[in-house]
Amino acid sequence: MTHEHIKSVCVLGLGYIGLPTASVLAARGVRVTGVDVKEAVVAKINRGEIHIVEPDLEAVTAAAVKQGTLKAATAPEPADAFLIAVPTPFHAGKADLSFVEAAGRSIAPVLRKGNLVVLESTSPPGTTEMLIAEMTALRPDLKFPAVGETGAYDIFVAYCPERVLPGKVLTELVGNDRVIGGITAESAVRAKELYGIFCEANLHVTNARTAEMCKLTENAFRDVNIAFANELSLVCDKLGINVWELIELANHHPRVKILQPGPGVGGHCIAVDPWFIVEAAPEEARLIRTAREINDGKPTWVVGKVEEALTGLRANGVKRPKVALLGLAFKPDVDDLRESPALHIAERVAAIGGCEIVVSEPNIADLPPSLTGLADLCFSNDIPALVRNADLVVMLVNHKPYTAISRAQLAGKQLVDTRGVWP
Repeated sequence: MTHEHIKSVCVLGLGYIGLPTASVLAARGVRVTGVDVKEAVVAKINRGEIHIVEPDLEAVTAAAVKQGTLKAATAPEPADAFLIAVPTPFHAGKADLSFVEAAGRSIAPVLRKGNLVVLESTSPPGTTEMLIAEMTALRPDLKFPAVGETGAYDIFVAYCPERVLPGKVLTELVGNDRVIGGITAESAVRAKELYGIFCEANLHVTNARTAEMCKLTENAFRDVNIAFANELSLVCDKLGINVWELIELANHHPRVKILQPGPGVGGHCIAVDPWFIVEAAPEEARLIRTAREINDGKPTWVVGKVEEALTGLRANGVKRPKVALLGLAFKPDVDDLRESPALHIAERVAAIGGCEIVVSEPNIADLPPSLTGLADLCFSNDIPALVRNADLVVMLVNHKPYTAISRAQLAGKQLVDTRGVWP
């Protein structure tokens, strides 16, 4: 697909989505300015380095910086298209859209007639329209589109959610279908031109509100299915049934595919996005709310299992049990701690007291702030040693390095296995 209207792009937010997108665009010859508020991040990228863990991304970023198609800055610069990929956290029952609003304010002064503005941040329905209102107030000299408008306007606006898997972002940015939600039909066409630069899959055109809801729906679907597996694990524990064996047997049915239970649900998408639907329609979204409550409650159940194991150890004469907590990230083989149930569990286990805790997370170099400086807690990625010295081993994230731990190494130890690694 040709991109005659888009020779330069400004990407706001150089995180797990913005940086790979900026690098992929730059690798295809587009002049890209990546914007981040953190000066250290900007400096690192301009050296051809990256600040996140993502396979192959550093090589792509370094090549783009070297060939001069990618640079980072702390403020937006004029471009043909602006792509907003900033966080939208969920606080106190509401989506925090302050970063989206700030992005709109920051690009408004450099907008020019004919520019495209695309919001990628996961957002409640209506957020793209809010973004237009923010920019309109600052640039009354430009005409922004209204929903469904067919008349002339100066700026094209669309919503296009990401749907990539951390650890496979570069592959999925190119190979996954995209939903293009235009405020107007013409805006959708212009946004389709942008994503056609690097996306080799299908580009599905719709309106902005449907695209916003589509992203939330995809993650709510996954959340509900995970909640079913997590609820099964609670039921099976009460009834003395091995949930891992049960799921394996049930999945031999040709129309059944139950997911695997875990310690909860984390990450910036599945653990957050369903709440946006509940916020938008609180009376109607009953199943979605219940699934969120089940998954949010699973860490408490895990902490309870750890407390039971500690009580058993003390009853057997172990006065200060040694606890090995394996993993802090929200999913295997990434460094992303956002909304991580494993991190929440580690924080609560650290508060129990009366035990010595060693935390392991192979994808980070230091403990996160919430665990730093705590008495009787240390950090180590010497996996054989921490397992050997532990009285209780808690599997929280099934990172690849942990799969080398054998049953023989665990002999005589208490186990809390939230991932079914040692069923």
